[in-house]
Amino acid sequence: MNLFDSVENLKGIGPKTAEVLKKAGITTIRDFFYNLPKTYENYSAPSTIAEMEPGKVVIKGRITALVTRRARRRRLTITEGVIRDDTGFVKAVWFNQSYRVKQFVPEKEYYFTGNFELRNGRFCLMSPSAAEIDEVDKHSGLSPVYVAHGRIKSSDFKRLVNNSRDRFAEIPDFLPTVAAGKRKESLFNVHFPESEKTVKAAREYLAYEELFELILAAKLNKSENEKLKSITIPFNKEKIREFVDGLPFTLTGAQKKAAWEIIQDMEKMTPMNRLLQGDVGSGKTMVAAMAAYDAILGGAQVALLAPTAILATQHFENLSKKLEPYGVKVALLTGATKGKAALKAAISAGEVDFVIGTHALLTDDTEFDALGLVIIDEQHRFGVEQRQKLLLKSPHGLAPHLLAMTATPIPRSLQLTVFGDLDVSILNELPKGRQPIATEILTEVETKESLYPKMREVLGRGQQIYWICKSIDDDPKSETISVKARCEKLRGVFPGERIEFLHGRMKPAEKDAIMEKFASGEIKILVSTTVVEVGVDVPNATLMAIENAECYGLAQLHQLRGRVGRGSEASFCYLLTSGDIPPSRRLRELENSTDGFHLAEVDLKLRGPGEIYGALQHGALDLRIATLSDTRLIHRAQQDVAEFLKNTENMLKYKELMAGIARYQQITTLN
Repeated sequence: MNLFDSVENLKGIGPKTAEVLKKAGITTIRDFFYNLPKTYENYSAPSTIAEMEPGKVVIKGRITALVTRRARRRRLTITEGVIRDDTGFVKAVWFNQSYRVKQFVPEKEYYFTGNFELRNGRFCLMSPSAAEIDEVDKHSGLSPVYVAHGRIKSSDFKRLVNNSRDRFAEIPDFLPTVAAGKRKESLFNVHFPESEKTVKAAREYLAYEELFELILAAKLNKSENEKLKSITIPFNKEKIREFVDGLPFTLTGAQKKAAWEIIQDMEKMTPMNRLLQGDVGSGKTMVAAMAAYDAILGGAQVALLAPTAILATQHFENLSKKLEPYGVKVALLTGATKGKAALKAAISAGEVDFVIGTHALLTDDTEFDALGLVIIDEQHRFGVEQRQKLLLKSPHGLAPHLLAMTATPIPRSLQLTVFGDLDVSILNELPKGRQPIATEILTEVETKESLYPKMREVLGRGQQIYWICKSIDDDPKSETISVKARCEKLRGVFPGERIEFLHGRMKPAEKDAIMEKFASGEIKILVSTTVVEVGVDVPNATLMAIENAECYGLAQLHQLRGRVGRGSEASFCYLLTSGDIPPSRRLRELENSTDGFHLAEVDLKLRGPGEIYGALQHGALDLRIATLSDTRLIHRAQQDVAEFLKNTENMLKYKELMAGIARYQQITTLN
């Protein structure tokens, strides 16, 4: 079997089905077999309807009286039915799943799994999944549940997998370090579970596969980078000391250490590939300024790539003030820059030392005379291709040094695994004078009693406020309120203040205009989605309220909180929770700590790598099973990768492995 053949080579998958699967990223036989169940329903001991208690339940019964109606709110349909067994009946409710009306045969028995909860004064089974009795393995009682892809629902994918049951025996071995047949056995047991024990063992092997690929990719990236040549930039000790002595503040110990690590890297003949990570407000920009000045003194040009025009402008204003007194020519290049042609000609001629910009830096007609250092701020906002496009602008076949900056603290275990031997500098100290952000969890009732008076107090001092909403639109199912609706409500509460809203669907020019008015103090309360997670520095904003705080990961909550506390005034962050559910552990952790690195480690344990890595870089890590907190399995994979790399013939022998790690090589490199 060639696992890279089209998925259409499998039984029951024609062109139309293949097209739907393609949209979900399933194009090959390999993709198909590795589309693993997201969970399993255990039907081995269903409850009777009479025995049900609030919470998740599994029952067996027949369903009748199915009807669909439209709710008063637009775009919402409600489907209801009655499930019966020998002990009684219960109402079942689905939202926006009108297909359920045609799904069931009245006289047929099904397993139903859902939450039995109080809704509008009556207990109902909410949005239950359903499985036909004969679909469930009679031996184990376990039934895999797959993510739905368009019109292909979990039950449809289960049927397609069953059609290919005999093909699992043809799956070739993948890794050189495990017993023969382990891969085909594990994939079979994940899709056709015999017991929870066999599923656990199978998932451990598949997790090991993922970690092996990831670590191998990181190691290969490191060795490839070491083969490149770069511009050697000598350390100009006297000029850098003069620059540091002229600053109106004292550098932290962490800033000095990071700057020295970067300067030493740039003296080497191989390109620097360093990640500078520091909590919000830790002084990354000043470290970058020192690196840029040293590079310029060494005869190189520097480019700084920022994700938004506002952030690029902010960097330009700050860095030009710091560097121009020392004779450095700094320029801003964004989509709105006037006289672009003349500026680009000056950059190409080497008349500009330091170019700060957005995607405009990436266009083909932006050329450099001697690009020696590339700085990427919030580097996760850019795809791999965008970063490489800028790095290729260095002339004479020499690779520029790369300094990537991120305010998303990355756990040490994640650094070592994802980035292999990548060089990382950490800023874990805040400059003197920064006030800690007081954080407090509030319920909906406490919002009016405690938060509104606090907001009036802050506004009375002439300070500003962020109010973060989860949704752009109203969501009747979760009862979340849109940014626009929340904006209107707050205008009613604070009638004398200018309050505006911001969200990701607005045009870039609209977003920039709103942020500029907020930065200037014209707007007093900004109601926004998480689009402000990384944005302009507004020291006068001292209070943030985050609605539906339980819906966010720790890393994102910490990033949002970092929008306040950027000046010398005391700042506050309020985490607003909905309903009567007690605050989660991650909210309690955020309430008690402002240490981003501690919170990142907690987030890794609570949520796995997806949330953290998703915030770190586009092109998600996409680990299906492995968790980067499994240090035992990571250690085993690291040892096996080291053994694998001792034999250069392995690169040719294990062709599928080498093709499979290509995606990880893109993710685990900065250049």
